[in-house]
Amino acid sequence: MSLFEILMLVCFGSAWPVSLYHSYTSRTNAGKSLLFLCVVFVGYIAGILHKTLYSYDAVIFLYIANGLMVLTDILLYFRNSRLAGR
Repeated sequence: MSLFEILMLVCFGSAWPVSLYHSYTSRTNAGKSLLFLCVVFVGYIAGILHKTLYSYDAVIFLYIANGLMVLTDILLYFRNSRLAGR
């Protein structure tokens, strides 16, 4: 378990709740990039797979938590797109 890996995931993870709140309350995709969200999500999936296959430790839960927040933001992106089309 690497302290630096934990610190990186905690720092990145602390930004996602703010992004989720903004996506949910604004009901718009202004300032959002679906491509960016998907690339970040794939990165977290890669981290989860690495932890599962090669280096399993408790840090996997930070990857999972961050990945779920990004997935939620992706789902909100589609909800907001649908709302904008009305």
